[in-house]
Amino acid sequence: MTDHDARIRRIVVVGGGSAGWMAAATLATYLGRGSSVRLVESEEIGIVGVGEASVPHLKTFNGEVLGIEEAEFLKASQGTFKLGIEFRDWGRIGDTYLHGFGRIGRSMGPLPFHQFWLKRFLAGHAPDIGAYTLQTVAAPQGRFMVGGSDAPAGSPLADFAYAYHFDAGRYARFLRELAERRGATRTEGRIVDVVRRAGDGFVEAVVLESGERIEGDLFIDCSGFRALLIGQALEVDYVDWRQWLPCDRAMAVPSANAGPPTPYTRATARAAGWQWRIPLQHRTGNGYVYASEHLSDDEAAATLLAHLDGVALAEPRALRFTTGMRREFWHANVVALGLASGFMEPLESTSIYLVQSGLQRLLGLFPDLGFEPQLVRRYNAETTFEYERIRDFLVLHYHATTRDDSPFWTHCRTMPVPDALRETITMFQRDGRYFRHGDDFFALPSWVQVMLGQGIVPAGYHPVVDEMPESHLDAFLSRVREDIARAAAAMPTHQQFIDRYCKAPPA
Repeated sequence: MTDHDARIRRIVVVGGGSAGWMAAATLATYLGRGSSVRLVESEEIGIVGVGEASVPHLKTFNGEVLGIEEAEFLKASQGTFKLGIEFRDWGRIGDTYLHGFGRIGRSMGPLPFHQFWLKRFLAGHAPDIGAYTLQTVAAPQGRFMVGGSDAPAGSPLADFAYAYHFDAGRYARFLRELAERRGATRTEGRIVDVVRRAGDGFVEAVVLESGERIEGDLFIDCSGFRALLIGQALEVDYVDWRQWLPCDRAMAVPSANAGPPTPYTRATARAAGWQWRIPLQHRTGNGYVYASEHLSDDEAAATLLAHLDGVALAEPRALRFTTGMRREFWHANVVALGLASGFMEPLESTSIYLVQSGLQRLLGLFPDLGFEPQLVRRYNAETTFEYERIRDFLVLHYHATTRDDSPFWTHCRTMPVPDALRETITMFQRDGRYFRHGDDFFALPSWVQVMLGQGIVPAGYHPVVDEMPESHLDAFLSRVREDIARAAAAMPTHQQFIDRYCKAPPA
């Protein structure tokens, strides 16, 4: 079907929260003139709402896709800035490293910077790799500023990557206002039935507790872990990854701020998982992600409360999950986003990104009423690839450890890992080489920083590096390090920048 009458006219988003309102705002922005966008949610059910950190791609989504002013978004969501993630006690107890956003050093010809650094580091003549990335130098100093197009060519500030910490519930409300201004409508109500079409099994309508029947051509399932459409109605299988990512519980609690917000997320390894710390303008988000096989809920709550920087502002809230993904993300006329599509624990803050990525992929492959199978297959193949590669990156954090102080870490250290990850680790161990797998979300700087940070130090380096005289190599490394140190020193503090640029009103 290619004629005008084949156009999808009725889009129904099931579920609110960040995922639902990201979908409604995006679809209303780009399809609202010819199609209706209707979101159905129930305040009685509520949302999970613990995704409070992002990756740099959210800046593009907010600014370029939705046309949102950055300062407006940060004020509305009590947001702060994020230069990366600090990992404590992961490779071994006492170790700390930062996985920073952005590039490492400067490239030299066909080789990445870390190859030149490796030669001198292995010889004992260079500091840790963190000294050569602006984000990992500025973050511990509590410094931040946005990069500028007027920065000198070659300056570390000319191409400066950063992300955000934000209140997910406030972000959802902000997006709701935006979506409704652009034509999306909201219906309050609990869905009690899903009507499927005879013959092909497509979803025809959802029925509310009130008896109202809401029909649609395309349904977006943002119903969270319930997966009301993709899982319950269409019975699409869920692929369980607990053999590699054994954590299946989380305790979350907000706390009062204790000092200025740091421009980075903190992930501290604990005996049966890890604890997050996400500083916002009005509070700090905290949580303990853990494996129920190794820790009880009461023990997790007690551990979390004992390791807060400030006073707890509520009782810990328990969440249960299974890390994994749907076997198909788009089935019939239903596309699943957010928790309905799968769950990646928040270790690298990819949850919001996966919603964003799914929406942009859907727009690129947007169907008509014929729902061309080739578009569906392409969407599912690309999304599966993305999920599996993010999975491997998360598994790396757990597996690359020498910790043997608890049954949990002994399991993670000794467990078999996916073949692609094993090959990546083996190649890097030999001489520091890393080859990106297609459109793998995490690029070379991320893999290099985490592998080195977790104690995977290559035995050698690329042979081409030996073509550069050591005096030139040392001078090159020194210039890069000095440029980064100067750029970091020139930045204001994170709090000073927030006060000047995006200070939020009192919560």
